[in-house]
Amino acid sequence: MSKTTRRVIGGLALAAGAVGAAGVYLIRKNKAGQARERPGDVWARPGMMVTFRAELMPGREREERTFRVKELLPSGRVSLHGADGEHAAREFEPVS
Repeated sequence: MSKTTRRVIGGLALAAGAVGAAGVYLIRKNKAGQARERPGDVWARPGMMVTFRAELMPGREREERTFRVKELLPSGRVSLHGADGEHAAREFEPVS
């Protein structure tokens, strides 16, 4: 193979790699943007009342297991007024 042919093939390989990397970047950027664009797709909102499942707080009545959501965290968990820590959706009774 001549020197010119090797340079052309090397240049094509480099260009193909750059196009592939740019494609992956754009796909990931687009998916991250879609997740942020749908704020309505959350399981709780600040001010909403949530009730812990009875298995997590045995011996307490429903009113004692109910708390108000203080903040929705980026991880999808919530912090509550009157309860310490972060809590996930699976800890609460489903809305009926």
